[in-house]
Amino acid sequence: MNALVLTFLFLVGLVASAPALADDTLWAALRGGGHVALMRHATAPGVGDPAGFKVEDCATQRNLSAAGREQARRIGERFRARGIAAARVYSSQWCRCLDTARMLGLGEITPFAGLNSFFRDGGREAAQTAEVRALIARELASGVPAQGPLVLVTHQVNVTALSGIYPASGEIVVLRANGDVLTVVGRMRADD
Repeated sequence: MNALVLTFLFLVGLVASAPALADDTLWAALRGGGHVALMRHATAPGVGDPAGFKVEDCATQRNLSAAGREQARRIGERFRARGIAAARVYSSQWCRCLDTARMLGLGEITPFAGLNSFFRDGGREAAQTAEVRALIARELASGVPAQGPLVLVTHQVNVTALSGIYPASGEIVVLRANGDVLTVVGRMRADD
């Protein structure tokens, strides 16, 4: 082969492997401490919640589809395949988030009201975002705990408020935390 063809093949190989390399870096960051996996719940068809929504009644909420439940299980498998068998998992109190967190299979889930959606009440955004920042600072202050990285399962509006990213269902945004200052390190699509 001539040098031009070899160069082209080399460059194509670099481009094709770039997401995998970025993915490896993000998983290593989560294992190493000082980072948080901020995750939008898995696929739940629709937008918002129906009229008559009650946080304590899943029948009144928009819930995960069969595809969403499978998506959450696959994401949990990705954690384990990358050396993370357990995590400190916090979730919104909404059923679609709690179900996503359970199906990850990473350990005990702590419901946390600061992760609840403020889609219908944007006036709660600042207070809830401050609560989540304080939770992250508190949880990460101790370094790398034996129970694994910090995983927060929440909603699109919450992820966007904390990161500036509009995530797809099941997408994980990896943030580096320095106290309550958060920096986006990267993102992992649900089905990559």
